[in-house]
Amino acid sequence: MKKTMTLALVLASLVSGMVSGSALAAQKPVRLASDFTYPPFNYKDESGTPKGFDIEIADALCQEAKLNCEWVSQSWDGLIPSLLARKSDVIMASMRITEERKQRVLFTDKYYQTPARFVAGSGAGITISEQGLAGKRIGVQLGTIHDRYVTDKFGDVANIRRYNGQDEVYLDLQSGRLDAVFGNSDQLALAFLEKEQGKGFEFVGDAVTDPAYIGEGTALALRKNDKALAEKFNQAIATIRANGTYDQIAAKYFSFDIYGKK
Repeated sequence: MKKTMTLALVLASLVSGMVSGSALAAQKPVRLASDFTYPPFNYKDESGTPKGFDIEIADALCQEAKLNCEWVSQSWDGLIPSLLARKSDVIMASMRITEERKQRVLFTDKYYQTPARFVAGSGAGITISEQGLAGKRIGVQLGTIHDRYVTDKFGDVANIRRYNGQDEVYLDLQSGRLDAVFGNSDQLALAFLEKEQGKGFEFVGDAVTDPAYIGEGTALALRKNDKALAEKFNQAIATIRANGTYDQIAAKYFSFDIYGKK
């Protein structure tokens, strides 16, 4: 009798798992959009598979929230228009929370927060001021908060050059077509300065933390009426932070606390 009951419980568990899995597969996919040009946060490997910190965090969030998620590619400057046109459901692309963007989209709670910085050649003698950057060629990713910052602060004196992807910025800095670049400090360090291509370059000037430009952290972005979906992601963010999943993922990429102040 005991064996019969045990077998029945096992079968019930298997059936339940199959039903749960089928239900998840039957869900309408939640389309996560990224530009995949921002290693180590989001990029594609040689086989075209999405990789990076953003990708692993998103996968963990979707699993925790029991959402059937899939990835779609979109250029950075088209991420918000595509979201609003319902070509995607969520932006997961290291997008900063800013007042300007909050007028158009609904942000979740942050999943990391870092400052921005300038990088230039070691010993180039560049100072971060209107006088120091006068006539200098500054590279920045098009349509980002970093683009807005350098345009507002130094657009009248410097030659601002805008690129679709961060890798293009690094290539032109290496080749001498740029005097300095501006971007996320952690991405600059991990994807450039700590690589072979970054030898001979260094951070210059102070870290930029002005929330008017740098924002209140990095989060997922949704359409404003998708509050229920945003709350599912918020609950999932809190859960993976509490159960250690977030730290396990972050440890693969960073030797410091990427989350920032609570």
